Amino acid sequence: MRKLVYINIWMWIITSILFACAIPTHAKNHIGVKCLFTNLRPSHDHTGEQKDSIPVSTAELGDIPFFSLPENIAYESKPLQRKYDEIYFPVDKDGKLEKICGRSFKSNMINNGSAEWSRPYFVKSYDRAIKAAGGVKLFEGKFKPGQIQFMKKNAEYLGEEGSLDIYNNTIYAYIIRRQDGADIYIQFDANTAGGAIQIVRKEAFKQTIVTVNSDQISKELNEYGKSILYIHFDTDKATLQTGGKKAISEIAKVLLNDKNLKLAVHGYTDNSGSEARNQALSESRADAVVRELIILGVDQSRLSSKGFGASNPLADNNSEAGRAKNRRVELIKQ
Repeated sequence: MRKLVYINIWMWIITSILFACAIPTHAKNHIGVKCLFTNLRPSHDHTGEQKDSIPVSTAELGDIPFFSLPENIAYESKPLQRKYDEIYFPVDKDGKLEKICGRSFKSNMINNGSAEWSRPYFVKSYDRAIKAAGGVKLFEGKFKPGQIQFMKKNAEYLGEEGSLDIYNNTIYAYIIRRQDGADIYIQFDANTAGGAIQIVRKEAFKQTIVTVNSDQISKELNEYGKSILYIHFDTDKATLQTGGKKAISEIAKVLLNDKNLKLAVHGYTDNSGSEARNQALSESRADAVVRELIILGVDQSRLSSKGFGASNPLADNNSEAGRAKNRRVELIKQ
């Protein structure tokens, strides 16, 4: 009898462990169960593989977009390319979304007229080309409601050229690992009428805004009639930071060295706020620059100020780098 009880107990333990192995990963995380039996069956599908375990590709790929178009397929319009962008990719089998930053390429795809569009042909063409270049599939599937809501909240680029249909289509995402760390991320989707592709070569953001100095300002005013400056204010305020005051002191040097020079100070914002808020903020920041110049000894009659809100952007507002470039002050020679 006792022996039978022991056998039943051991059978219950083994059954529980096997059941735990069948629980989806996200459920295990919630109940604290750890699967003890792994790799019971060999798998040749790398979908969802951890990045560190993915082999580095040494394939010669050239420059972005790295692959030619499949036969009978064309870009619907001019592809959207940026030197720096931030795009979300699903990076594991569960569709965990991660922001990938770097040089980007995005485009909608259609048939070129010589043949009918084929979704299987499009998907297989890119799948095999990417894998032949050493790429590995990270994700294949449709986004769940939580992922869609996350994208709607965080992916400000939705709807522009090369946007994927995250509401209806299956999304395919891949990585091609590179020895230098400039990993290539590719994702695409397709339906019965066309498709879209997004590619990012991972790169660090490079600051191109330089420190303001009076010689540079004077040179730009003489050559172009204006100088574009990036003056530091507190976020969503017209309060000058220390670096902003230093920049304005350089403007003052130019004005004090040239008594005949008159300047119009124009303020601009990105498009983060409402139109009314951006307009008011741009005006307040232009006024703040003028006030500081007057404090530094420049006659008020030589200065004027005006705000333009988010109008006349210099860069795309869909990335942080673009928004930073649009938050500016322009000095216009009068």
